Amino acid sequence: MTDDGVGPDQRPDPTDRPAPRPVLDHQLLHHGKIWDLVSEQADLGDSQVTREFLDHPGAVAIIALDAQERVLLLRQYRHPVRYELWEPPAGLRDVPGEPPVETAARELAEEADLRAGRWDLLTEFFSSPGGSNERIGVYLARELSPVPEADRFTREEEEAGMVPVWVPLDDAVDAVLTGRVLSPSATVGILAAAAARDRGWMTLRDA
Repeated sequence: MTDDGVGPDQRPDPTDRPAPRPVLDHQLLHHGKIWDLVSEQADLGDSQVTREFLDHPGAVAIIALDAQERVLLLRQYRHPVRYELWEPPAGLRDVPGEPPVETAARELAEEADLRAGRWDLLTEFFSSPGGSNERIGVYLARELSPVPEADRFTREEEEAGMVPVWVPLDDAVDAVLTGRVLSPSATVGILAAAAARDRGWMTLRDA
């Protein structure tokens, strides 16, 4: 029997699980426009640790796939890394009570002027769990159609300069694997979409 309780003839189950530890102290260090910086002291049982991290509302990312199996990527400037990154449409879960798939639909319309007739959940991930509690849900959007001109969103700041491009999914996978695409949501979303396609879309979950 291993430390994880798995016998020598058993296959391990690599499933992440919630495992909260008692929080002994919580302090707000900085209240930001989008997220807060907090400090917490946690009891790990045999020791106590203090960790500073970003308290994040969460986000969604959208892999929009057209009938030719091309994925939509947007080139957007990201100031903290001083890069123009190719990313899927994405946005914060900053509307209280809004279901995440509705957030995804809103962001797809606002950033790409697109609607989707079919939505599925591709995967979820923590973007940087050592320093943030941000959790990103990645949605697959298909059966795409344009938003009518009169209903389109006026983009501002970094979003105003976004450049859209449709990339064949296999080319996007190559871009990820050769290190040319560095965005975490693009990396996870593109690889998840390709893997789901290669499995006949059997791994998709209801949005």
